[in-house]
Amino acid sequence: MANSEAAIIVGFWLWVCIYMTKGLNAGEVTYDGTSLIVNGTRKLLISGSIHYPRSTPQMWPGLIDKAKEGGLNCVQTYVFWNMHEPEQGKFNFEGRSDLVKFVKLIHSRGMYVSLRIGPYIEAEWNFGGFPYWLREIPGIIFRTDNEPFKREMQRFTEMIANMMKRENLFASQGGPIIVAQIENEYGIVEPSFREGGRSYVRWAANMAIELNTNVPWIMCKQPDAPNPIINTCNGLYCGDTFDGPNSNKKPKMWTENWIGWFQVFGGAKHHRPVENIAYAVARFYAKNGTFVNYYMYHGGTNFGRSGGPFITASYDYDAPIDEYGNEREPKWSHLKDLNTAIMRCSQTLLSARAETFSLGSSQEAHVYRGHSGQCAAFLSNMNPTSGVTLNFQNMTYSLPAWSVSILPDCKTVVFNTANVNAQSKTHNLTSNNPQRKLKSSYFLSNKEVEKGFYWETFKEKIGGSEDTQFDNKGLLEHINTTKDTTDYLWYNIRVDVDENEPFIRSNSSLVLAIGSHGYAVHVFVNDHFSGSAHGNKSNPGFSLNLHISLRPGKNDISLLSVMVGLPDSGAYFERKTAGISSVMIQGFKGGSRDYSQELWAYQIGLVGEKQNIFTKNGSRTVNWNPSISDQHLTWYKTTIDAPEGDGPISLDLRSMGKGQIWINGESVGRYWIIFLVPLGDCSTCDYRGSWNLKKCATNCGQPSQTLYHIPRSLLQPTGNLLVLFEEVGGEPSKISLLTDLKNY
Repeated sequence: MANSEAAIIVGFWLWVCIYMTKGLNAGEVTYDGTSLIVNGTRKLLISGSIHYPRSTPQMWPGLIDKAKEGGLNCVQTYVFWNMHEPEQGKFNFEGRSDLVKFVKLIHSRGMYVSLRIGPYIEAEWNFGGFPYWLREIPGIIFRTDNEPFKREMQRFTEMIANMMKRENLFASQGGPIIVAQIENEYGIVEPSFREGGRSYVRWAANMAIELNTNVPWIMCKQPDAPNPIINTCNGLYCGDTFDGPNSNKKPKMWTENWIGWFQVFGGAKHHRPVENIAYAVARFYAKNGTFVNYYMYHGGTNFGRSGGPFITASYDYDAPIDEYGNEREPKWSHLKDLNTAIMRCSQTLLSARAETFSLGSSQEAHVYRGHSGQCAAFLSNMNPTSGVTLNFQNMTYSLPAWSVSILPDCKTVVFNTANVNAQSKTHNLTSNNPQRKLKSSYFLSNKEVEKGFYWETFKEKIGGSEDTQFDNKGLLEHINTTKDTTDYLWYNIRVDVDENEPFIRSNSSLVLAIGSHGYAVHVFVNDHFSGSAHGNKSNPGFSLNLHISLRPGKNDISLLSVMVGLPDSGAYFERKTAGISSVMIQGFKGGSRDYSQELWAYQIGLVGEKQNIFTKNGSRTVNWNPSISDQHLTWYKTTIDAPEGDGPISLDLRSMGKGQIWINGESVGRYWIIFLVPLGDCSTCDYRGSWNLKKCATNCGQPSQTLYHIPRSLLQPTGNLLVLFEEVGGEPSKISLLTDLKNY
């Protein structure tokens, strides 16, 4: 009996010790009008977005380490529903989808996590992060007071929240997650749903709170976010454009400070100068800001078919850490210096509210004075053209145009947003194809190899295989037909021509008129390529008028409709359509003939896709031709060895047209070289004044993207299978594999 009592007492005190130890690192996350409060301590937070599916698990530790070294104490990520539940009820949390591993890595570095569950995310991601199967649930309407949608949204959100709880990853459990987001920029589309939108916001807020995560929930760009949800700002200048949350009991938070911009096929590269970013961040903290997130801090890569409509495979975003994991200078170092200066002021900023003093017509000071006599100040010159010398607290300070000086002691300037001390790094490339000549913006080392790649080809069958075709009267909608299993859908029809038709006798051509809801089409008449057309990000739909020649008797017309990402934004985006909408032939004796309601034969996807010829086993199922020709709809394969070293690798495809890339069976992404940036879309760059998309745009007259990231983790030392599917033709002999890439 005595032994049992002793065991109970020992067990009790052991439990107390474990509980108390855990309590040192755990506690509810609360907030007030000043800041988030973690385990009783106020926190000034500097965060950066890193999306786990847009890099590889092998890259994650380095990216997180560089974020911490760059002065961040928090990492923000979306949760990608369609990565985790590609089929209803079938889940994937492995590889690039290993959310738990990613969050734990951040925790191991002593950093916090901002988890944007959504589950709608947009993020220039396929279907805005929703899995395709969601679209097919009877009666569903996305993102409104709709029971089928709310049921599935709640199920997934609860699953993620419970997963984080099981792994003790919320801060209340000693983990790193200190804030979570429900929905995403819903205020933009809410008016379209009227009362359904307003009631949906209330429902989503209540649903999130009832998950009992013991961390605050946020809604970005949502002015009517109900208590206790915190409404936050997304934008370029939230220090000057955001009046603050809808209650003075909520902290001022900036969830997306757009560090650059995403790139679309046919669109220029956008650069946001680091001086401009630093100015905006300093202004936000000067005016009682408490949380800033750089979107993106590392953008990464849209592997496979994960990008949204017309979004390039590169999601580099002109971020401080580039697509390949390198520091982009001077952006990374200048923001590191800014973050260091901000954190030097943190205790003062968290203990007081800012007082504002005018120092001139376009100059002002924001001063924080703590109860213990500490003082911090931000001196701002909002004039975009002229520097100024001003007096503050009996001392003289010089401020460049459009800049902010940070004074952690109200006396000494430790940082000015316009003075960049970091230097740009040299852009270095090494190529394993000695015949390849790169543009002047790159440098080639003296390293050479004995020969370039040895390519073999397989010709895709025009119209698809008759064994896998099916018939339908009328033109089918593309998305509903393919169900996002492939980018490709064949439309085939046989046209009979009477030998007495006048155009036959005169040898004149007909006009094939095609209408499409998007996104691209390749036209073949009697197995010969006749032409292509496509839309763009702003207007995915298009029309095409082609002069064609038909022969007496039967003629085969094959239209390959091509998607480039499912719709990702807007109200009712689940109703958006794609594919061929009308087909007419003009020039017959009786006038135009409409084939839109005739009997068509369809094939979903390509023969090469069905046989997985981009894998080592699948590639053995077809006969490859050793000759190379500039042909449409051609598969190319070669084997490569992993380059020496451990630096990033890129495939230079500027000699190709449009298609997709696989390495060892893994899809690297879509490429589209022939879609050039219009000459008028670029401009000179100045950091002063309001930044916009066209202010600092480059790459006009060139392809939007020519270099494609090949993660080293996908490569074996030797014998790696590289496969390309080329839609319109190119010169594979000029493809190069590049290494030691720096800020391409």
